[in-house]
Amino acid sequence: MWNPVRRNRNIGTSNQGFGSNNKLDISYPLLGSKGFRDFYERLGPYEKIEKIINGHSFIFVIEAPRKSCTHACSVQDVERIIENIPSSHYGSLKLIIFRQPKRKEEIISSVWGRLIYSYTFEDDYFPAIILEAVDCDKKIYFKKSQAPEDEKEFKRLISDGHQFVENKRNFISHLDPGSVRNTQLYRTLPHEFGHYVQYQKIVGDLKDEEDLEDWEKRNETYLQIPKSDKENYAHRYANDLIEKLKKVKVIPFDRI
Repeated sequence: MWNPVRRNRNIGTSNQGFGSNNKLDISYPLLGSKGFRDFYERLGPYEKIEKIINGHSFIFVIEAPRKSCTHACSVQDVERIIENIPSSHYGSLKLIIFRQPKRKEEIISSVWGRLIYSYTFEDDYFPAIILEAVDCDKKIYFKKSQAPEDEKEFKRLISDGHQFVENKRNFISHLDPGSVRNTQLYRTLPHEFGHYVQYQKIVGDLKDEEDLEDWEKRNETYLQIPKSDKENYAHRYANDLIEKLKKVKVIPFDRI
């Protein structure tokens, strides 16, 4: 018997609608004119500023944000926090990237920031901390039924100043640049430093070719650490640093 609903045999299957080549996904690494680049290494127009902090050379890379987006922290904001981190924790870290994520990345891989152990930039590569621009027209959603880690992050965001409104299923907050600045400057930046400090302690730098085999073993040891343990280490590092800076009244401070 003819059923008009079943005219297309793909209706009701995984093939319904868009073809498999149109799935919402991030393609990486991508081969371009400058070789392979992961999605976070493919920058648009940017400004580059070199800073010497506690005798250590940093390069700040500021990618131009979209019209509705903003970089919540300034270069001077980040510089002040880094000034109060022990220089022995800098290691080979050189790049601080203020990045504009693509719209697809905001949907699939939305983060406040990230640590990249080897970031390719201008034909060289260094460890990098990335802080992502935010779209102030967007909102944050948290389900009422939360896993333990989600609940912890929800409480952290409230302490950062994010104002959530409750509806039947979710807690919703509009992205406010001031609250985002609190999150990225006082939590994300120290958190990523915490990841890098743990990495330095276990892996360290590759000194020469003779050290390659031992370095690979150390790196494998680090990769085998459970993600939850890495996150706990970075949270402790960030909490200890921020509490110390609060006691000496370095933070909070207004945007510079």
